[in-house]
Amino acid sequence: MKLHELKPVEGARHSKKRVGRGTGSGTGKTSGRGHKGQNARSGGGVRPAFEGGQTPLFKRIPKRGFTNINRKEYEIVNIEALNSFDEGAKVTPEKLVKAGLVKETKNVKVLGNGKLEKNLTVCAHKFSKSAEKSIVEAGGKIEVI
Repeated sequence: MKLHELKPVEGARHSKKRVGRGTGSGTGKTSGRGHKGQNARSGGGVRPAFEGGQTPLFKRIPKRGFTNINRKEYEIVNIEALNSFDEGAKVTPEKLVKAGLVKETKNVKVLGNGKLEKNLTVCAHKFSKSAEKSIVEAGGKIEVI
């Protein structure tokens, strides 16, 4: 198949409805909008989630809790994932991103799930107590950024 041979599937494309082109066209005069009323006007119609004057769902549901605007989100790495690094390597958030273990380098927290078998120098923003203990037991060091 070549570029000039490409064409859409039969029935996938149909011509646009041309409104207001005279009474003989079928969509002349009121252009398929009916006579007057809210939907006949320009800019007419109701907003999304409008329920005809009934109290909308988003207002009927109770409000709960609050969102702390100063909350810090942490990217989480378990120590078992650190076994993919070479013995004696320095593990930084940039290297974790490159290895695909975290998405971004903003705030990285190391958790103690699994077993670490290599001595590594791990640099992160936060460590759980169990992760800290495991890294030191394996002969490595921790560095809080």
